[in-house]
Amino acid sequence: MGQPLPISRIMHGGLLLTCSPGTTIAEAAARMSETSVSSILITDGDDVIGIWTEHDALAINFADPDEFNKPVGTVMSAPVLSLPGNTDVGEAAMKLRATGKRHFLVTGDGNKPIGILSQTDLALNQGLEPYLRLREVRAAVPRPPLLVDGNQSLAEVAVCMHRQHADATVVDCGNGELGILTERDMVRFIARHTSNTLVKDLATRPLLTVSEEDPLIHARDLLIDHHIRHLAVVDSTGEVTGLIGYSDMLAGAEQLYVEDLRQALEQRDQALAKSRQTLQLAERVIESSFEGIIVTDENVRIEFVNPAFTQLTGYTADEVIGRTPEILSSGRHDAEFYQRMWQSLKNHGYWRGEIWNRRKTGELYLELLTITAITDDEGKVTHYAGLFTDITQDRRNEEQIRQLAYYDALTGVPNRRLLEDRLDHAIRHAHRTGMLLAVIFMDLDEFKDVNDSLGHSVGDELLLQFTKRVRSCLREDDTLARLGGDEFIVLLPEMENMDHVIAVIDRLITANDKPYQVDGNTLKVGTSIGVSLYPEDGQTVRELINGADVAMYRSKRDGRNRYHLFNPKVSSTA
Repeated sequence: MGQPLPISRIMHGGLLLTCSPGTTIAEAAARMSETSVSSILITDGDDVIGIWTEHDALAINFADPDEFNKPVGTVMSAPVLSLPGNTDVGEAAMKLRATGKRHFLVTGDGNKPIGILSQTDLALNQGLEPYLRLREVRAAVPRPPLLVDGNQSLAEVAVCMHRQHADATVVDCGNGELGILTERDMVRFIARHTSNTLVKDLATRPLLTVSEEDPLIHARDLLIDHHIRHLAVVDSTGEVTGLIGYSDMLAGAEQLYVEDLRQALEQRDQALAKSRQTLQLAERVIESSFEGIIVTDENVRIEFVNPAFTQLTGYTADEVIGRTPEILSSGRHDAEFYQRMWQSLKNHGYWRGEIWNRRKTGELYLELLTITAITDDEGKVTHYAGLFTDITQDRRNEEQIRQLAYYDALTGVPNRRLLEDRLDHAIRHAHRTGMLLAVIFMDLDEFKDVNDSLGHSVGDELLLQFTKRVRSCLREDDTLARLGGDEFIVLLPEMENMDHVIAVIDRLITANDKPYQVDGNTLKVGTSIGVSLYPEDGQTVRELINGADVAMYRSKRDGRNRYHLFNPKVSSTA
């Protein structure tokens, strides 16, 4: 046996994102979006009283902008259960399933929060590389994707995604072009107070694809390389047959367990004849499984359940054997839902999906269920084996596979990588809408003298105060990024005209005119600014940034604390 693995080794740690229950939903969403996390803890003083996640964002009514200003405490999930950081991974997995919860707050000395543990954290420590290399993409995509018309409103699509328990949807943008919307996009829209916009104007394009016949490891690598969360799956004709993400890959691995169970059941009679010890070993494996297991006969009468089934549902084996799984029915699914389930069993021999069930206590819970039809040598169905587990709302699987730094460590604003991504998106948007896009390059005058004379700690505090002032001059959809040192970029999308751009520049210069107070020092620094415009000064990310840089150096040359346009022929009425 290997050494026990404490959950503190696999949890999502670091600085936990928190807010008060009175924080507006929009502000909570903005903090999540800025820090690229999928959940935020709700705290009252030093106490954690709830949690709000990306999946919860789908329940917000996008048709009513006032919804965004409601306190997040009114929509949070509570309570958030906790576990000590030295808890063994196996014990934590059992407690997740036994409690029906999807997150645990991990605590250290003095019960101080040190991280968040989810079912995803546990799943990503099971070593799925061999599975991903051997299985094709189609094995992880059993059903078509959720597809919505691009002319639908954001509110309609959010309701549809919430009802279908979908973490992403394909958007038909017209003229044969497809895009995608995800739960993370919904959080970003809430943060930006985006209300009932048509989704074709919001969807991310182009939709990246992977073939059904490709190995899962290839799909995983594409997700990592492109820093995205979903790929469209296409068949040999190029038709989209599904969406695949990290959660689907992990869910697909459940099928391996079901197949192992099916093989164990098919060979049980032979195992009895060969060795009772072998049978006992197989039974112990099934009984010690963290997943609930249920086996029925061909008439769907329950013949066997394992201890995890009892822990998850509250029903003992004596209470369910001889009955049908309808005893667990929540009443939330209509007849059409079950018809599709049985049609998949008939056509493919298995079904996998999310389903609401009810515990013995009456409590509803959402489970990920895989059902496999077990056949004899003649192909006749003799049993059905079901494997299920509580599923997490946190679908940030890629965060556990590869951590990406998109924000400046000192100021917390986007770094060059995130800036270039946003600028590339803004260029495409400006091309479609025809609206003005401005890139502002800012450099603090004489900043090196501050560092050299007063030290880098004073310089760092000056940069923090400068960042705060600049942010106060910008809109919600504008981007402030730090390239390094005292060089900053401001991205202004969707500007009405050149006068509005100049107005922002004037605010930036004015905001910086007031002296800074840092560690007892009164500091006054100017700002040299350069501006480039799309499409007059460039049509690519590099061209626009370089153009703004050149214009900024003209400002320094002409006396500092002023601005220059890269193309001086552009008038204020442009």
